[in-house]
Amino acid sequence: MAKFHSVFDIIGPVMVGPSSSHTAGAVKIGRAAKFLFDQDITYARFHLYGSFAKTYKGHGTDVALVAGILGYDTDDARIIDAFTYAKEAGIHVEFIEDHSAVPHPNTVRIELMNGHETLELVGQSIGGGKVEIVELNGFRLHLSGNHPAILVMHNDRFGAIASVTEILARFEINIGRMEVNRKDVGKEALMTIELDQNIEPEVEEALRGAKHILRLAKVVD
Repeated sequence: MAKFHSVFDIIGPVMVGPSSSHTAGAVKIGRAAKFLFDQDITYARFHLYGSFAKTYKGHGTDVALVAGILGYDTDDARIIDAFTYAKEAGIHVEFIEDHSAVPHPNTVRIELMNGHETLELVGQSIGGGKVEIVELNGFRLHLSGNHPAILVMHNDRFGAIASVTEILARFEINIGRMEVNRKDVGKEALMTIELDQNIEPEVEEALRGAKHILRLAKVVD
């Protein structure tokens, strides 16, 4: 039997659009990509898989994804005009229907670029407006997108994780979930930390200066 944590898990999110999976979930995935990129966007490419690839125009998934990278929330009235606002912001968008096999039918791979930096993110809309980010720049992760989070790229060295958790403890910020992934021993690694609250600028500054930390991105609630 399915378990629901609240009434909102049953009725879905407050949203603009016909489908919690194809619209609200798509907004959240795009919004997560925007926060993680944390720079101006000039080009966005969306690779759509499974059900997303088959129905994205009819269900408004394309508009929702663009609204997400513009930073709109699921109930923002501007979602329906997201293409117009993206064009005004100087963002070129491209959609690719990819029929490769994927673990989840509502999957999108987002590439964000600005001529200097590139971000590649894979997200899944798992139903009821809930999403999971499963890959970031080649790193595997499990990020729900339903809580504030920080993603910390760091050198795979002794003390790197402790330096981050010590700062969060000092500012009395509770960790809801944490995982660490690396591509190889001694190379770059990625900490994914879901929090009970958004971090303040002073906390972010302290984290960026922590031992062995290379880059930090955050997803706000």
